[in-house]
Amino acid sequence: MKRITLPCVVLLVALAQQSVAKKPSQTAEFVPQWAKSAVWYQIFPERFRNGDPTNDPTVNDIKGADPSDPPKQWQVHPWGSDWYERQPYEKANGEPELWKHILRRRYGGDLQGIIEKLDYLKGMGFNAIYLNPIFDSPSSHKYDGASYHHIDPNLGPDPVGDRVLMEKENPLDPSTWVWTKADLLALKLINEAHSRGIRIIFDGVFNHLGINSFAFRDLKKNQQQSAYKDWFTVKSYDDSAKGTTFDYVGWFGVKSLPELCEDENGIVDGPKQYIFAATQRWMNPKGMGTAYGIDGWRLDVAYCIGHPFWKQWRKHVRSINPEAYLTAEIVETPEKVKPYLMGDEFDGEMNYNFAFTCAEFFFNPDTMRISATQFDRKLKDLREYYPQGVAYVVQNLFGSHDANRIGSHIVNRGVGNFRSWGEYFGKSQAANNPKYSVRKPNAEELQLQKLFVIMQMTYVGAPMVYYGDEVGMWGGNDPDCRKPMVWDDIAYADEVYNVDGSKRTPDRVEVNKDLQAHYKKLVEIRRSNPALQLGSIKTLIADDAKDVYVFEREYMGRRLIVALNNSSKAQTVSVAGVSGRQMKDLLNGQSYSSAKGRLTLSISPKWGAIVRVR
Repeated sequence: MKRITLPCVVLLVALAQQSVAKKPSQTAEFVPQWAKSAVWYQIFPERFRNGDPTNDPTVNDIKGADPSDPPKQWQVHPWGSDWYERQPYEKANGEPELWKHILRRRYGGDLQGIIEKLDYLKGMGFNAIYLNPIFDSPSSHKYDGASYHHIDPNLGPDPVGDRVLMEKENPLDPSTWVWTKADLLALKLINEAHSRGIRIIFDGVFNHLGINSFAFRDLKKNQQQSAYKDWFTVKSYDDSAKGTTFDYVGWFGVKSLPELCEDENGIVDGPKQYIFAATQRWMNPKGMGTAYGIDGWRLDVAYCIGHPFWKQWRKHVRSINPEAYLTAEIVETPEKVKPYLMGDEFDGEMNYNFAFTCAEFFFNPDTMRISATQFDRKLKDLREYYPQGVAYVVQNLFGSHDANRIGSHIVNRGVGNFRSWGEYFGKSQAANNPKYSVRKPNAEELQLQKLFVIMQMTYVGAPMVYYGDEVGMWGGNDPDCRKPMVWDDIAYADEVYNVDGSKRTPDRVEVNKDLQAHYKKLVEIRRSNPALQLGSIKTLIADDAKDVYVFEREYMGRRLIVALNNSSKAQTVSVAGVSGRQMKDLLNGQSYSSAKGRLTLSISPKWGAIVRVR
């Protein structure tokens, strides 16, 4: 089956082309302090919740998205259907390639659905949201933006009316920009989130636009006479005398994603000014103040844009809101990430290196695993590599919209090494790897996920949970990691079908209450203990023989000891230098007293303890 290639997939690039002189280590922190206490929840809007069925997309709304050939029949896909089962309308199209059907699917997720579930997020303890792109776009993922200054009309209450309004403005003149109903609903979402103590950041996809964008449509129509002719890298124009046709540079050759033009200063002036104006619009909407705007940005394929642009853009962002948080998608080794995190570009990153290291310790099969001492050394090197404060605000994730879900990763541990990103990406796609198992994780595998969550919620850095991981969703890499969210009030068909259309033992799709409660408990432990958000970290035990890792978090005299038993049998752990009585294990509810300055813990297999010493 053809490999499914979607935007925002990080490919290996020669970052040497963007080399910059390294700055000396900074003593003063440049990161926003609130980001240290964030517990992030990543939402893929089209798949999170359909709160308003009246705005569901039509077949006309998906024109311009891959695949380019139009379907014979189309409809909004049933939310609770079996993921690999082709619905009657899909069968009517007669196409054998499953990837085409999945790319065309729309489930109707919208902003109203997110607003409806803000109380759920607050109840779970999440206090920061990262939204995948919500700007106008024909695709489900919306990394092929038609603009940066308008929310997709199908995410709002009046798609038809919004598009009429949008046609009346001049995109080059921000004074003519209108506020559509979808735009206003986005402002309501921001306000509703803020009223619950939840921060929110948008996804900025500034490297490229989509072929539906106002700029590219005008360029294609007016060719050399277009006001946007300098926005893109045009290889040739339609010219019968020369025998040439219109051609341009697409992101990594993807023609549906025309790249914005760059020079030695990064993105050229035309699109740069547009990006700066759109940035202002969402951070300080209508000039009402930053309290009504987003709290920062996540920047897509940040490595594809020259450093000078990011330096100028950061100054612009911080001039609007000095406490804005900027995080980048740079799936690379720390030495290649470091130039972006020196204080004049980004505050943090989607910390895939944390995920890689945890996968190697907790999940890899024995022949590919690292020891407790190796785990400790890799983590120490990673958090000490960047300037002060950065390690506390990076987004410590595992799954995302560009990776297989943590549950399916564990089911398929051994298909490759997560750190080998380019190779592993394809191996973790069920459509490209017949050996990749699409079944539901079992109890033993879910126990490993729980163990990781203990680590994630107690370690240095801001944890980030991909929507649905907390309720036990599973799925391979893109697109299977983008299934519709599982909710209690929706009936779901059992998953019976495989990628090739054959059937397997049915897997029941439902909210995993036990796993959900585990996430909620760990988030509460983190948020209730400043030492886990702001505290120093010190390794106490890295025992290779027992497969045990123990570390201490301390802040303003408050001390917690986190012990992780990564072995398959119970282990007794003795921690020296501990004195006190009635020490509470916040995870298991037990109380301890030290004996002769030692704290002795008995920890179940693949489990942990979080002991508050004082």
